[in-house]
Amino acid sequence: MCSPIWPVRQPVQAIRRMRQFKSFVIKEAKHILRDKRTMLILFGMPVVMMLIFGFAISTDVRNVRTVVVTSQMDHLTQQAVERLASSEYFTIVATAPTPKEAEMIIRSQKADLAIVFDKDFAAKRTGLQIIVDGADPNMAQQWTSYAQQVIANPSLSLVNTKMLYNPQMKSAYNFVPAIMGMLLMLICAMMTSISIVREKEKGTMEVLLVSPVRPLMVIIAKAVPYLVLAFLILIVILLMARFVLGVPLVGSLFWIVVVSMIYILLALSLGLLISTIANTQLVALLLSAMVLLMPVVMLSGMLFPIESMPTILQWISAIMPPRYYISAMRKLMIMGVGIGEVIEEVTILLGMTVFFLTIALKKFNSRLE
Repeated sequence: MCSPIWPVRQPVQAIRRMRQFKSFVIKEAKHILRDKRTMLILFGMPVVMMLIFGFAISTDVRNVRTVVVTSQMDHLTQQAVERLASSEYFTIVATAPTPKEAEMIIRSQKADLAIVFDKDFAAKRTGLQIIVDGADPNMAQQWTSYAQQVIANPSLSLVNTKMLYNPQMKSAYNFVPAIMGMLLMLICAMMTSISIVREKEKGTMEVLLVSPVRPLMVIIAKAVPYLVLAFLILIVILLMARFVLGVPLVGSLFWIVVVSMIYILLALSLGLLISTIANTQLVALLLSAMVLLMPVVMLSGMLFPIESMPTILQWISAIMPPRYYISAMRKLMIMGVGIGEVIEEVTILLGMTVFFLTIALKKFNSRLE
């Protein structure tokens, strides 16, 4: 009596499929590595963006050009001016006899701020006016706040104020988690969508789909190299943040990586979804830019506080995945909280990942049929 051969064929077929899957992954990886422009984008963009946001784009208050207006220099006024001059935040560039002349100096772009001391400032401890260039409202508010605290009393100056989580008031602490959210989303989603659509344009997608490997495995095989590259880019960003920008990684590195991998899977799912909609690389690129780039920069809390946005934009921001990733990274990296403090953000990211991946696979299968 012959023994059934079906149980023997199953592991053989599984091994054969795994080998085929592995060959597809290697093929896609070699294709990426051969494309120097893609590699330049993948690794050059994070480095450039980290350097730009870390050094060039800064919201730190430093060397604010200041004009002092006073009719008499009594001892209290002298002390206040000396505190301004000795702080790293303000640079006295001129003195003026009247507020009107100080305003003209600001209007001529030779100063940013004017401090007007009343002639009875020493006696009444009041009579202080601040004239500020309000072209940038956020910076103007910071300059005013800093000046008030420095002038008020030496014990109240910012030099002696205890700042939790960011004692040096470095803007890089705020920008680094935001850059991580933006770069991982753009690189993973954009590159994945373009890679799949490229196969459509060349007419090789049909050849891949009629291969012995299941269509789903083909798509996963094309996404795996980008998953590995995204992980390497994450490591590069974290190393630059720690050793170049001086941003501490206070929280658990394990949970930072785990939450980042969830976010990377979400971005790959979005890339797969875009690839089911677009038929050309140009369309995929435009969709990625419109759907991902502008919302990520404007509505994720990367540059502007969500609480300050109009209500309708806050609702739109609620469906932006980077919002929750950036919030989680700021808590894990800067504040050093445990995973329990970011469970809400992680849950939302997991839900979005399942949602986008389910829709993308359904649309992909329906197109195949």
